[in-house]
Amino acid sequence: MTVVYPICCGVDVHKTFFVATLITTDGLLPKYQKRRFSTFNKQILAFKAWLLENGCRDVCMESTGKYWIPVFNLLEDSISVTVANPKWVKTIKGNKDDAKDSKWIGDLFRIGLVPGSFIPGKDIRTLREYTRYRSKLVSCKSGEKNRYQNVFTVCNVALDAVVTDMFGKSATSITDYIVNSDTFDPVHCVSLLKGSLKKKADEVVESIDGFQMTVPQKERAKMVREHYDYLVGHIEKLDAAIDALAEPLESAITLLCTIPGIRRESAITVLSEIGTDMSQFDSSKRLCRWAGLTPGNNESAGKKKSVRITRAGVYLKPALVEAAHAAVKSKASPYYAVKYERISKRRGKKRAIIAIARMILTAIFHMLSTGEVWNPADMSRFDMPPELREKELQKSLRQAVKLLIANGLVAPDSIQIPHPVPA
Repeated sequence: MTVVYPICCGVDVHKTFFVATLITTDGLLPKYQKRRFSTFNKQILAFKAWLLENGCRDVCMESTGKYWIPVFNLLEDSISVTVANPKWVKTIKGNKDDAKDSKWIGDLFRIGLVPGSFIPGKDIRTLREYTRYRSKLVSCKSGEKNRYQNVFTVCNVALDAVVTDMFGKSATSITDYIVNSDTFDPVHCVSLLKGSLKKKADEVVESIDGFQMTVPQKERAKMVREHYDYLVGHIEKLDAAIDALAEPLESAITLLCTIPGIRRESAITVLSEIGTDMSQFDSSKRLCRWAGLTPGNNESAGKKKSVRITRAGVYLKPALVEAAHAAVKSKASPYYAVKYERISKRRGKKRAIIAIARMILTAIFHMLSTGEVWNPADMSRFDMPPELREKELQKSLRQAVKLLIANGLVAPDSIQIPHPVPA
């Protein structure tokens, strides 16, 4: 095989140390130098100096948890670092240790058999840390909402069966009254209702009357509610910090918001995961594969096995799926709704949503590459006035008739195209 990197280094990273194997190709046989370093900054800088002394500008390491990041941070300014997915550099069990692992990584990398993972710049990585932290807090907030609702369910309060949102104004006033009061007055409960919920006053009272809530259960409800309110305030602070970090990306955010189903929060999340430089991915297909939206390829002996999508895109994929659900319900444009209906009839709703998410990501790739707003080539087929749609239909029929006549399949006067009936 051809040697792609005559001088390179394979690194096996752990929490407290890493083992590096420097490979120098001199003639037919490579030469190996192995050294072990601590993951403290001083030792990482010593490793960097050792590489530069030996003329090594290419390093490959396995993406082991978060342990590779400190090494990457100190090397990226002057050395090209390739971070490899563990499945591409996995060695044989029973014949491995730290030194052998680093040598195996270096040998594979030297002949160009290790595809590198996408690592964005420092500013995008910082924004990514914030957006991923936000997704964790939002999940935690949703969990607290469910716990708060369960507090009342186990106490024979069926208010959630009547109201649409347990955290709406009326429902919040009623739950606060139940938790903070020693008695239950139906008249006062009805006075707390607002808007259209006043029509369901009898059902609200009936869903609460006869409930059993002890003092410890009320205390637990207060604790859950206090934690929920704290998370809401914390997320608001986090959103302000994210807006400040995303300010340099404002033009790209505005561009992505032209896609149906994409709102500002979704656009920031997508950009924090993929950045704005699409040359890193070469094509939209590679980007979709990196995001885990491409079916697998598993065929052997003429039999195709599972084609499930991969687990990649742990944070990007949910954001795109959420945008896909919003896009198929968008009233501004029926484009994705029509495509969703067509695919869901053949492949089911879940596969159809994944297909729409992939379409959105493909559009994002081309939009960030060209700077054009969202305008699909086949948009006119889905969002067209009735008069123009009828005109296009007549044009297609005339072309079909000309094709049949030109091939001698029908006589020139045997087919007449009916004129459209005026509305």
